[in-house]
Amino acid sequence: MSAGKESHAWFERALKVLPGGVDSPVRAFGSVGGTPLVVAAAEGATITDVDGRAYLDFVGSWGPLILGHAHPEIMAAVATACRHGTSYGAPCRPEIELAEQVVADYPGVEQVRFVSSGTEAVMSALRLARGATGRDLVVKFSGCYHGHVDHMLVAAGSGLVTLGQPSSAGVPEQFTALTRVLPLDDSAALEALFKAEGSQIAAVIIEPVPANNGLLLQRPEFLRQLRTLCDAHGALLIFDEVISGFRLGPGGAAERFGLTPDIATFGKVIGGGMPVGAFAARRELMRELAPQGRVYQAGTLSGNPVAMTAGLATLRKLHADDGWQQLDELGTYLQATVSSVLAEAAIDASLARCGSMFWLALHAAEPPRTAEAIDARAASSYAAVFASLLEHGIALAPSAYEVGFLSLAHTRADIDRLAAQLGQAFTALPT
Repeated sequence: MSAGKESHAWFERALKVLPGGVDSPVRAFGSVGGTPLVVAAAEGATITDVDGRAYLDFVGSWGPLILGHAHPEIMAAVATACRHGTSYGAPCRPEIELAEQVVADYPGVEQVRFVSSGTEAVMSALRLARGATGRDLVVKFSGCYHGHVDHMLVAAGSGLVTLGQPSSAGVPEQFTALTRVLPLDDSAALEALFKAEGSQIAAVIIEPVPANNGLLLQRPEFLRQLRTLCDAHGALLIFDEVISGFRLGPGGAAERFGLTPDIATFGKVIGGGMPVGAFAARRELMRELAPQGRVYQAGTLSGNPVAMTAGLATLRKLHADDGWQQLDELGTYLQATVSSVLAEAAIDASLARCGSMFWLALHAAEPPRTAEAIDARAASSYAAVFASLLEHGIALAPSAYEVGFLSLAHTRADIDRLAAQLGQAFTALPT
């Protein structure tokens, strides 16, 4: 089921007025081939394109739609909020209530600052860390994505640790000179860096569940080592939970691993499908922010009443319906069902899963834990699997390195359908 006539026509129009025809690169289908679907509507676990074709969706707008598309309670809450005005540029009740919910749910945080995207949340969290510690160096890990902040757009080099080198045109080397890049799951490299530069490190930032270069599940021991070294050297530990926050549970990965970061960043789920990001920490750190402190951060649409209402309604629904438990059970079923199909595949393939997030690790008997361990053949094999699934009305992410998401709108029958079509797709793969 390749893109239909209307999707082709609309995408041709898009190419004339949008760079690459899209507003976010992965949407362009560049790594899987073909023409992107132009979506007209979505409901529950289904998206419908402009040709009227329906697809079972495991992308979920890249993670925010944990209840499914166009959930009636969220739509009703948003409609009510819109009737009271779409933006105030002033404090509002939903903003305060959502902050109270985040503080109640997430370990170790006492105050929240809302922004409009995950990128903005990470940018602000790093500025806060530098301002609070008076230090300049930040440490990230190869395979962890933290938005398109200039000094986070760096790639790992050879050796135990490298100076950050820009991985995007338009980012001066000076911007990344104070960024250190380490491989994931490498305790020796981590120890060596802190021994050499620990007194200069403002913060270490990590996705505790790396989910933007495959699902690279980390050993709890490695995360505990991060916490120990940060404490010993006076550096701040930042958990980037833009994807995992409020998806794995009310306390995100921090609750799952029993670790409390100094600062956490959020996005996706807390916006209920609207553009929202946030960063949160204990009160003494957040006091460094303007208007109380010297670290400046601001945003015209931060704390937008409509977005705050959508996020608050989503979290309340998850709490009321024990939604995270339901999602874990659905994820367990997916893992068992899909793994049995992958075991019969003509190539080595495995499934990485954490809660309601999953990833097909192709040409890998076991899911890798580092970006460097991903087989170079995975992208081309995935493109064939993706095309086969799309042809049969199932939408996964158009990239071998993006994860899939379950929502409360998905059913076991949906998972059975995915597994069956995966079986067919793998049968057709060259070995």
